[in-house]
Amino acid sequence: MASVKPTFWLLFSLMFASIITSHGGGIAIYWGQNGNEGTLAETCGTGNYDFVILAFLATFGNGQTPMINLAGHCDPYSNGCTGLSDDIHTCQSKGIKVILSIGGGAGSYYLASAEDARQVATYLWNNYLGGHSSSRPLGDAVLDGVDFDIEGGTPLHWDDLARYLSGYSKKGKKVYLTAAPQCPFPDAWVGGALNTGLFDYVWVQFYNNPPCQYASGSISDLEAAWKQWTSSIPATQIFLGLPAAPDAAGSGFIPTTDLTSDVLPAIKGSDKYGGIMLWSKYYDDQTGYSAAVKKDV
Repeated sequence: MASVKPTFWLLFSLMFASIITSHGGGIAIYWGQNGNEGTLAETCGTGNYDFVILAFLATFGNGQTPMINLAGHCDPYSNGCTGLSDDIHTCQSKGIKVILSIGGGAGSYYLASAEDARQVATYLWNNYLGGHSSSRPLGDAVLDGVDFDIEGGTPLHWDDLARYLSGYSKKGKKVYLTAAPQCPFPDAWVGGALNTGLFDYVWVQFYNNPPCQYASGSISDLEAAWKQWTSSIPATQIFLGLPAAPDAAGSGFIPTTDLTSDVLPAIKGSDKYGGIMLWSKYYDDQTGYSAAVKKDV
C-alpha cells in the first residue's frame, strides 16, 4: 500500500491547487442605452448574466433635479419607466442583482459638497433602494445597489456618497456598491472613493485606454494593470470590463477565442477575480459574446 499513498496525495494536491488558483466568475451587463436591445426581463431571461446594470441616472447633484435616462426604453418625464418594476422583480427572482448606474459618459453631474453627497444618497435610497417616495421612477421595485460610472464632473465627494449609501445597508437589505473605473491606475474620478473599501464589485474598463488594454495578441499591458488593480483596491471582487463588439468602444475589443485561451487564464488565478463586465446588452446581442465565453468565465 505504500506505493499508493504518494499517488493519492499527488492527485489530491493537484485538485486542491486547481480549486484555489482558478474559480468561476459571473458576467455583468450594462442595459438601458439602446431601445433595440430587448426588455429587461428578456435580458435576465437569457441566463447569461449575474448582474444587470441600469444605465444611467445621468443628471444629479449640485441641486439639479435627478433624472434617469434609459434611452428608447421608456420616458421618465411621463412616469413611463415605472413599468420596469415587474421586470426588476423577475430578474431578482432569478438571483440576478439589478443595479442603478449613476453618471455615464454624457451626463450632467457632480457633487458640490459632502452635504450634497448626503442629499444624493438620501434621494437614491428613497427613490430606487429601500426607502419610500411618492415618485419612484422605476416603481416599487427595490434595486440591489448603485454603480459609480463617473467619467466627468469632479473627483470630489464620491467617497462621501459611498459612505452615506453604505450606511443604509444597516436598515436591513444590503446596498451593493459597484464602480466602473478606467484601467489606468488610480482612476482619476473615483480613485479616492475606491480606497474607502466599501465597494463590493469593481468592473474596470479595459477599453478606450491603450496603455492598459489588450492589443492584438499581447496581454502584457492588460495583465500588469490587472495585477495593480487586484493588489491595490480593497474591493470584494474585480471584473474585467470589455466591449461586447468591436464597435462598442474605440479600442480594446478582445476576440472571444483570445479571451478564453489567453486573457482569462492569466487573470483567473487572482482571489479577487469576479468575472467580466460587458458594454453593452445591445452589442452583446449583435455578437453573442457572453454566450460564447460564459462557460470559460
